[in-house]
Amino acid sequence: MIDLIEEYIKSNHFGAFVGMDFELINPGTTLYRIEIKNQHLATPNMAHGGLISALLDASMGVGALSLVAMNNQVVSTVEMKVNFLRAVRLGDQLCAKSIVIRKGKNTIVMQSEARNQDDKLVAISSGTFFVLPAAVSGF
Repeated sequence: MIDLIEEYIKSNHFGAFVGMDFELINPGTTLYRIEIKNQHLATPNMAHGGLISALLDASMGVGALSLVAMNNQVVSTVEMKVNFLRAVRLGDQLCAKSIVIRKGKNTIVMQSEARNQDDKLVAISSGTFFVLPAAVSGF
């Protein structure tokens, strides 16, 4: 399982490009962290919502991946909802944590929440992930 997840993390150029760090807590639960820098801003001091969405998606996606990687399967986001609850500013340290809502044969439903360095909830999300053979994604 870990090998496929490590291979995914190495090949995820987008996550590396924006500066996300990853930690697998247990199957279904991941932590993704990012420090908000100038390149993440939509206004002079506030982060772009797309970056926060990407952080939440990454957290849920690798959480879902950790549930199926041992079967040589991967996942793909098919639906996602985000609620932005608090402004995220330059210098903020965000941490997104995923949880499993339901693991089915073909789809997995996940949730994630992002908190800042003061443990304030800044955004929440839910998402549905399609399960497919790893070879379809090039693994």
